[in-house]
Amino acid sequence: MSRADTVDDRNRTPETASPTASPPSPGPAPTPGSTSVRTAHWTWTFGLLRSELLTTFRRWRTLALLGVLAAVPVLVGIAVKIETSDGSSGGRGGGGGGGGEGPAFISQVTNNGLFLVFTALAVTLPFFLPMAIGVIAGDSIAGEANAGTLRYLLVAPAGRTRLLLAKYATVMIFCLVATLVVAVSALTVGALLFPLGDLTTISGTRIGFGDGLLRALLIALVVAASLTGMAALGLFVSTLTSSGIAAMATTVGLLITVQILDQIPQLHAVQPYFFSHHWLSFADLMREPVYWDDLEKNLGLQALYAAVFGSAAWARFTTRDVTA
Repeated sequence: MSRADTVDDRNRTPETASPTASPPSPGPAPTPGSTSVRTAHWTWTFGLLRSELLTTFRRWRTLALLGVLAAVPVLVGIAVKIETSDGSSGGRGGGGGGGGEGPAFISQVTNNGLFLVFTALAVTLPFFLPMAIGVIAGDSIAGEANAGTLRYLLVAPAGRTRLLLAKYATVMIFCLVATLVVAVSALTVGALLFPLGDLTTISGTRIGFGDGLLRALLIALVVAASLTGMAALGLFVSTLTSSGIAAMATTVGLLITVQILDQIPQLHAVQPYFFSHHWLSFADLMREPVYWDDLEKNLGLQALYAAVFGSAAWARFTTRDVTA
C-alpha cells in the first residue's frame, strides 16, 4: 500500500469508505538509478572495504610485517648511536648525494634525530617495504581462492569489479600504514637517542623543525605513493593463480629481479622505465628549492604501472572461472 493510499483511507469516514474496494496496487519498483539503489550500492561498497581492512589488519602475518618494519629504524638508530659513541661523525660523505641518494642522510642522524626518518625510509624502501606490499597484494585474490572463500565473496551485491577495487584499496591503505609505521618508529627513536631542532637541507640551507616535520610527512606520503605500481603488479599476479604462496613468491621474485636489473649498467636505456628506478627521488624534497623532475617522473611512472596492471588484473579477474 502506498503512502498516499494510507493517508486517504485514514481520512475516510465509515459512510464513505467502500467495503468492496479492491486493495491498492503496489507502487513502481525502484529503478536502478533511484536514490535507494545508489545508497545501497555505496553502503555495500564501504562495508566490503571495511571488511577487507579488518580481515587484513587482524592477520598475524600483517602484524608481523608491520613489526619488522617498525624494528628497522630501531636497529638503525641503535647502530648509529653505538658507532658514534666515541664522538665520531658516524657517516661517510656529506649531507646528501646527487640523484636522490637517500642513504646519505645517515651522516646527519647524530646532528638531528629527524634525519633518522629519512634514513629509515631510504633503508626500507628498496626491499622491506615493497616486500611487505608484495606479500599483501600477492595474497589478496589468490589467498581467497586457495582458502575456498573467493566464490562466496563474489555473490551479489559484491560483484567482481567492486571486490577487486576493494582489494586494491586495502593494499594501498596498507602501503600508507606501513610507511607511517616506519616514519613514526624512526621519529620516536630519533627523539630518544639524538637531539632535535633545526636541520640543514641537502642544499646547505637551514629550515625549522616544524618545516622539517612537514617535509618528513610529505616524504612518507611520496614513499607510499611510490608503491602503487608494485601494488598493482602484485594484484595482477594474484589473479593468475589460486595459490597464495605462489603469488607472493612471484611478486617478491619480480621485485628482486627488477632491483638487480636496475643495477646493470648495460641496461641504462630501459632502467628509467623500471617501477623502482626513481624510488629514492624523495630525497629531492630535502633540497632548497625542491627538485621536482625526478619526483614527477616517479609518480607518473607509478600511475602508469597502476593503470596498466590494474586494467590487466580487472580483465583477468572479470573473465576468470572461479570454482573455489
